Amino acid sequence: MKSNRRLPAEWEKQQGILLCFPSNGNDWPGKYQAIQFVFIDFIKKIAETETVFLLVGRESIKNKVITLLEAAHANLGKIIFILQKTNRSWMRDSGPIIVKHNGAREALNFNFNGWAKYGNYRLDKQVPKRMADFLGIPLQQVMYNEEPVILEGGAIDVNGKGTLLTSEECLLDPKIQVRNPGFTKEDYEKIFEKYFGVTNTIWLGKGIAGDDTHGHIDDLCRFVDAKTIVTVVETDPSDPNYAVLQDNLARLELAKLEDGSTPRVVTLPMPKRIDYEDLRLPASYANFLILNKTVLVPTFNDLNDSVALKTLSELFPNRKVIGICALDLVWGLGTLHCLSQQIPS
Repeated sequence: MKSNRRLPAEWEKQQGILLCFPSNGNDWPGKYQAIQFVFIDFIKKIAETETVFLLVGRESIKNKVITLLEAAHANLGKIIFILQKTNRSWMRDSGPIIVKHNGAREALNFNFNGWAKYGNYRLDKQVPKRMADFLGIPLQQVMYNEEPVILEGGAIDVNGKGTLLTSEECLLDPKIQVRNPGFTKEDYEKIFEKYFGVTNTIWLGKGIAGDDTHGHIDDLCRFVDAKTIVTVVETDPSDPNYAVLQDNLARLELAKLEDGSTPRVVTLPMPKRIDYEDLRLPASYANFLILNKTVLVPTFNDLNDSVALKTLSELFPNRKVIGICALDLVWGLGTLHCLSQQIPS
């Protein structure tokens, strides 16, 4: 049965981008001051071309952010402040996923539960309703067999035509960070069809080392147009990511799109491994954010920054590709795409 819902691709026309100004310094221990300035630059870059819907926890934080944005000469006319307390700032996962339902917009609430890992997510659970109310669009609670379905936005990527990318590690691991106990590929594919209009799912294997979400796709591979997928590869055979990413590449080279055609697969390098204290950090160029006129790419003061930017510039000929240094951001175990959620027009 054909679904009357469709999840638009990220490169389709956007009304704006949802962000949440970080108020939880615990996500970036010892770097919270630096993070605020990185975030101001992030907001400024988006506001150059489109609207930023910015969640702030309190009026005092809003006033502080305005002062910082004014100092950075950001376009305040493009920034809409929304008062909403949150536990964290990862809007890709706690924010609503907005689809077209019979042509009109609908916000989907995928019952965020702290990545089946953290206990403090009560405030984050309120974000989808807050945004649906603010935008004046209906909110749909996502259910399957009369049970709530848990799915983060970072776990999926779509081409808007009927194909979705995800990973087995994130959705099917029976022991670690189990979102939906007992779910099979067939269960997920029924959910993807009903709520996203997806008829074809490409399953990758594992995520990158250090990924706190246990296999999110937005650190691995992304659609850049309806028929082209960019995927990260590691060149050092001694790195834990090497075999994992080679396996994902092999799967993509055998994959088919919704129309039976073979996708074009382009590789992106990985930055050199980044360790902070005793943690391997999940640094990846795949965590880029597509906007209406630009593409913002996390960079890591690495030789491969220029390779990644050049590759993505060639893949997005009609958009400016801009690097944002994410060395401090990734200490919070995520970067640009993880922090944002697009709002389709």
